[in-house]
Amino acid sequence: MPISIRQLAYVSGLGFGFMSGAFSVVNILADSVGPGTIGIHGDSQHYFLSSAFMTMAIILLHMFWGVVFFDGCEKKRWWAVAAVVASHLIVSCLTFQNPEYVGSLVPTYVVLVLMGVWAFYTAGGSLRNLKLCLTCKDKDFLLANHRPR
Repeated sequence: MPISIRQLAYVSGLGFGFMSGAFSVVNILADSVGPGTIGIHGDSQHYFLSSAFMTMAIILLHMFWGVVFFDGCEKKRWWAVAAVVASHLIVSCLTFQNPEYVGSLVPTYVVLVLMGVWAFYTAGGSLRNLKLCLTCKDKDFLLANHRPR
């Protein structure tokens, strides 16, 4: 294969995320040009803002789910595959809470953080690497980006 399994997991997760986000945005735009105006008659005024945050979370979650799912399939860790499917179902069902946007956004972002940390470690990340990257002391990074002239 021209790319590794990790790269394929990242790319496919990001692709699914972008497609999910595109469909979500199209539905929101269709709501915004309809015959009624969202936010009148007692509806929440935060519909568009919360929809944007939910779309961003779903895009990132698809990327994280792809990384963890591919790793689970490759290493035959079926509990990880089941955890991805279960968290996907939980986040999808949280959107049923949507006149109360805090009821769906807060738990979704909790799942986002947990899945992000899991995907980070699954992809080979560590606290040491993160610290070296953030302080710009990573030797490989410095050697690749600072060539002698």
